[in-house]
Amino acid sequence: MHLRKKIMGLALLVLAVAFQPTTAQQISNEDKPSIIFIMADDLGYGDLGAYGQELIQTPNIDALANAGMIFRQAYAGGPVCTSSRSVLMTGLHNGHTVARDNVPHYPTYLKEGDVTLAQVLKNAGYKTGGVGKWSLGDAQTDGRATNMGFDTWTGYLNQDHAHFYYPSYLDHDDWKILLTDNPILRNHYSHDILTNATLNFIRENSKKPFFFYAAYTLPHFSAPEEDEHGLTVPSTYPYEDKDWPEAAKKYAAMIYRLDKDVGKIVKLINELGIKDNTLIIFTSDNGGHSNVWKGFKTNGKLKGYKRDLYEGGIRVPFIASWPGVIPDGSQSNEVIGFQDMLPTFANLASAAVPENMDGITVVEALKGNALPENNRVFYWDFGHTRLRYDQAVRIGNWKGIRRGQGQPIEIYDLAKDISEKHNLANAHPELVNKINKLMEKMVIPSTSYPVGRVYNGGSIWKKDW
Repeated sequence: MHLRKKIMGLALLVLAVAFQPTTAQQISNEDKPSIIFIMADDLGYGDLGAYGQELIQTPNIDALANAGMIFRQAYAGGPVCTSSRSVLMTGLHNGHTVARDNVPHYPTYLKEGDVTLAQVLKNAGYKTGGVGKWSLGDAQTDGRATNMGFDTWTGYLNQDHAHFYYPSYLDHDDWKILLTDNPILRNHYSHDILTNATLNFIRENSKKPFFFYAAYTLPHFSAPEEDEHGLTVPSTYPYEDKDWPEAAKKYAAMIYRLDKDVGKIVKLINELGIKDNTLIIFTSDNGGHSNVWKGFKTNGKLKGYKRDLYEGGIRVPFIASWPGVIPDGSQSNEVIGFQDMLPTFANLASAAVPENMDGITVVEALKGNALPENNRVFYWDFGHTRLRYDQAVRIGNWKGIRRGQGQPIEIYDLAKDISEKHNLANAHPELVNKINKLMEKMVIPSTSYPVGRVYNGGSIWKKDW
């Protein structure tokens, strides 16, 4: 009977597609804020109306921004999916976290002993759930989401699997939702199932503090065998009549669907009467893709794209809304990163923060105040297992980038040059030397990612869109 109920529940999941800030003192569960962290996949810094997009309409996400705060200098954990998600979950920056690249996948799993954001909140009494792309551990491995602090997870545990919007199955906890004929019949668009699971979780847990991680896959490019443009979407509505390339219509339609479902989440929070004690964050896992139609200016004025350590690869939209705590219609220029989410959420949940975190709590920034540590060192790298290993460091307004081992370090003043057009390395040799030392210091080689290792496993791009 239990098995039958489980199967019926999974079937219904598919068919139904249709705070005050706290200190570290002990507080009751009723006073702890719920947290919803919505993360798009490969959404560029300039893809939202709130960040200057003029062609793609994002009214619901823009409304979230109008009711909260836009961060202008927020950074993803890394320039690609896996590293960014690992930084988010562990509170460790790109040179320390467990998973630092999309390839090779399999040595990068989280393992027993690794502490995640979800585990910290679960230990503090939160119900924890998530949907979408996990990337940090396949089914039946120690790194699977439900072994890393999540009470429930629906979506894609395997990163490669997430390239299919009409998959033959989705992972649900330690089960699979079978959609056997879906790749042919295209009955179930995965994003719709993920949103349905999101809304169900919020309804079922609205009377207690919860953490929900909506790791949506839109608008990530899909497998080329699923769509000729690599942009699988049921329709190009409402852009079908635009004088744009077909691929551009599809990309815009993906963002339309994403925006529409963010609106559904916000609407439900309001209907349940829990908006005043719910922090909602919307962001992206890294910068926009270079294949996006140039007319959209996916990364705005930023240089570079996904996989780059220029700002276009790592600076992301970041919107936070929390009525009564976050000032309406506000903006922040405080520099924050994904590594800050674990200590921040732990602070809000009155939970113990693991030792040796690279992140800090940014609750003061959420309230519209300056952070006490305004000269922090931020670090990113990319290419441990590729033909070229890049590194980047930000200190205050200064940014240093080295594109390949043995190559010269470039220096940019981001306060005056957000587009990184003017390399000032020759004028600041002392800063070049300082950043060079930081690049050596900030990365800890691991068995999966020894510095400078060249990947010899065949084509590294085949499954790494």
